[in-house]
Amino acid sequence: MKAVLDDPTFRDAHWGILVVDARTGETLHEKNADELFSTASVAKLFSSAAAFVELGADHRFQTPVVRRGEVDDRGTLNGDLILVAQGDPAMGGRTGPDGKLLFADEDHIYASGGKASRFLVECDPLAGLDHLAREVQAAGIRKIAGEVLVDARLFERTPSSGSGPGHVSPIMINDNLVDVIVAPGKAAGEPAAAKVSPASRYLAIDALVETAADGEPRIRARFVGPRRLEVRGRVPVGPESFVETVEVEDPASFARALLIEALRRRGVHVEASPLADNPESALPPRSAVAGLPKVAEYTSPPFREFLRVILKVSHNVHASALPMLVAVNKGERSLAAGLRRQGEILQGLGLDPLAVSFGGGAGGQWADMATPRATVALLRAMAARPDFASYDAALPILGRDGTLAEAVAEGSPARGHARAKTGTMYVDDALIGRRLLTSKALAGYMETAAGRPLVIAFFINGVVLEARDGGEVPTTADAGKLLGKLCEAFYLGDGPEPAPDPAPAEPAAGGE
Repeated sequence: MKAVLDDPTFRDAHWGILVVDARTGETLHEKNADELFSTASVAKLFSSAAAFVELGADHRFQTPVVRRGEVDDRGTLNGDLILVAQGDPAMGGRTGPDGKLLFADEDHIYASGGKASRFLVECDPLAGLDHLAREVQAAGIRKIAGEVLVDARLFERTPSSGSGPGHVSPIMINDNLVDVIVAPGKAAGEPAAAKVSPASRYLAIDALVETAADGEPRIRARFVGPRRLEVRGRVPVGPESFVETVEVEDPASFARALLIEALRRRGVHVEASPLADNPESALPPRSAVAGLPKVAEYTSPPFREFLRVILKVSHNVHASALPMLVAVNKGERSLAAGLRRQGEILQGLGLDPLAVSFGGGAGGQWADMATPRATVALLRAMAARPDFASYDAALPILGRDGTLAEAVAEGSPARGHARAKTGTMYVDDALIGRRLLTSKALAGYMETAAGRPLVIAFFINGVVLEARDGGEVPTTADAGKLLGKLCEAFYLGDGPEPAPDPAPAEPAAGGE
């Protein structure tokens, strides 16, 4: 382990480490365990734990469609159809045939400049809206003479606290992103073909992308006017397609357009145009919406599935929604209220409130800090819960999936023996063009070669990523691999036999 900590590239890093025996709580190694460290996305362990406790592993989002007006004997709704957003982060997108949510190790929210399209999950991003359209049609509605509206007033629109989509909304279709998928031409010099997903007439797209003989893909997609998307760049010739994403400007209007198109595909005649903005001013008061007749409803997979996507791929926009969902569960609508409730939950799990600090749910705020001891305390508290298996199953597995898929070599002895959340945060120093790694972190559970279960929290803060002695410039990936080596060191170097299981505790008086 000393060789890992003495790595010359990271010799000036500020290290925080705490490793304890998961059964006994015995400390095996610690370094600056009571100092606050920038968590980066390890913050998601805390926000997801709070939401897990508040909502429960089996919580399902139920998104209704209600009507304002009567349906006549010919199936005409003489009034409005209203989709009432309930904060479902996926709305049917990512759902596989078995009902589980799908993920790719590198999620599309991180696509920038052109990433291989194989990282798009193979599912229908419109599945939830299609389900609602089918139920509207089955309810006997053949024509909508009034408006189609999306009620996205569940909570305040809030900035995301990480890379990817910039805002969190109560309505999210395809993460409120348009995926621009570019396929190279058959030969260099030919134009590449571009399409968008989800497919819709909501956007007008002007694509001019060249097919090059070789090189890295370079794709830029940007809005050049209201709902007008310009796509430029070049992609190398070959069988691989590439994806760039662009965030929609108005999630409610986006969802409204897609819902109208889904209704029309089901044969429901909709007078309203999908090209119009969502007329939020036409919505009745929220209290009145709750009393309107329901004509359709979409029910999501259980919350444990969303947790798996959030932690496996470090999904920033879904994680940023967690404090908002916690707030809503207590009748509140603001980020501040959600974070206050998160703090209460963490205290209830035994954490010292002075050992943690958070400004959002995803880990991208400067306020996001925790001590290694508080991080281990959280992990041990979650491990003591009867529903721990769902929380544990959501974590990336070292060398196998999610953000830990490439943290160790395929032949690493520790591969598959750690389940932990990663974190990465850096800034660019504009003075001399170098990069400062503000945090690289890893926290979770692992077992040693001797079978001893451990709880780990590793933090590296404050590293200048620059070439030393004429060598190659280190990267954030190098920092990740260093933490992978630390896992290998604890896996191989434990030595003592695992402690025996403690005797079962007597039930408390009056308990079960």
